[in-house]
Amino acid sequence: MNIGFDFDKIFIDYPPFFPSKLIDKMYKQKDNGILLYRIPTYPEQLFRKATHLPFLRPPIKENLAFLKSISKKENKLYLISSRYKFLEKETNRLIQKYQLDTIFDHMYFNFGNKQPHLFKDEVLKQLRLDFYIDDDLSLLRHVAKGNPKTKFFWLNQVHTKQPLAKNIFPISKLSEIFV
Repeated sequence: MNIGFDFDKIFIDYPPFFPSKLIDKMYKQKDNGILLYRIPTYPEQLFRKATHLPFLRPPIKENLAFLKSISKKENKLYLISSRYKFLEKETNRLIQKYQLDTIFDHMYFNFGNKQPHLFKDEVLKQLRLDFYIDDDLSLLRHVAKGNPKTKFFWLNQVHTKQPLAKNIFPISKLSEIFV
């Protein structure tokens, strides 16, 4: 089975002292209902880099344990992150620290600074995944339209089993992808 995962809030948590809404606001914007993301300004980039020290980006241990358990089976695992170029050094440091490079078959990063939903859609079309897991519902709604054979999972704290679209399902734990 070919399974893709986002990075942040799937395997690496946000800093404990900063509200998720603040961090999300630095990237996401809506323009007349069109999904848009932006590269943060230089001062915002400095702030983001400062929040990427490993002790401020703790691993989500339960999700990493699940990842390791399914990597031993007949699965191809892909990390697909829309992180921008300005975080490349910090991203590589986290990948090495948590040994993700030893688990994933391949990792894709948006170091070309494309719009995240367009970058991920391009990679998803190329890989033809069976499953893809992300915490960004707006992004999932976008990519699900162009990848109807992929099952998408929205990792969140909502406890419902009702599909959000024909191929988007909410989950609160990674292990629920096999339920």
